Amino acid sequence: MKLESTAAIVTGGASGLGAATARMLAKGGAKVTIFDLNEVLGIALAAELGGRFAKVNVASDDDVANAMAEAEAAHGVARVLVNCAGIGAPAKTIQRDGSPHPLDSFRRVVEVNLIGSFNVASKFAAALAKADRVGEERGVIVNTASVAAYDGQIGQVAYSASKGGIVGMTLPLARDLASIGIRVVTIAPGVFMTPILEVLTPEALASLGQQVPFPSRLGDPSEYADLAAAIIANPMLNGETIRLDGAIRMAPR
Repeated sequence: MKLESTAAIVTGGASGLGAATARMLAKGGAKVTIFDLNEVLGIALAAELGGRFAKVNVASDDDVANAMAEAEAAHGVARVLVNCAGIGAPAKTIQRDGSPHPLDSFRRVVEVNLIGSFNVASKFAAALAKADRVGEERGVIVNTASVAAYDGQIGQVAYSASKGGIVGMTLPLARDLASIGIRVVTIAPGVFMTPILEVLTPEALASLGQQVPFPSRLGDPSEYADLAAAIIANPMLNGETIRLDGAIRMAPR
């Protein structure tokens, strides 16, 4: 799939992995629409890239349907989707005071990370199915899981469940969409320098990076974007989850 003049959508595109991906796509000549809830960062980045911003809750049927229609009206049917939108809410199954994990918190993480990814992917695919193929394919979906899908730590039960769901739906999504020429690949990042880690001290960040076998540092969002670019470019990559983690296997805590 070539990027030049291709319409693309990045969820969670206002910061972190999504912002790096939006920059990569725009640099390659794509017409980028950012879906995010952060209007300040999203509008600024869209202006920088000559793209569009839409305030979207990815778990909302109406938000996604409306934003998809607006993006298509402006840029044409999107052929590339990168789902980076995600949240975390650390909590143990039984908390220190003996109370159970708040169900609303668990549900919210699953709604945004797993249901949100499927919501955008399914609507993207339905719109793209009506377009002509470009060569042998119509387009590609890149979803974002996490090494927590495999190595979930203490306090990550909701997050790991949501990311494990993304890994689990990768192959059936790819099989569902194979007949219409839409590929689906998932990236499972390890520890990356994203806004969720910016609250940590430099010492804590360095310690976290040293847990990575090689290279012993935090991943840079541009490295996630580089892998997304390779997935988009290679039509034989399909139905797979790729760990991007410097060989880390997370400890229990």
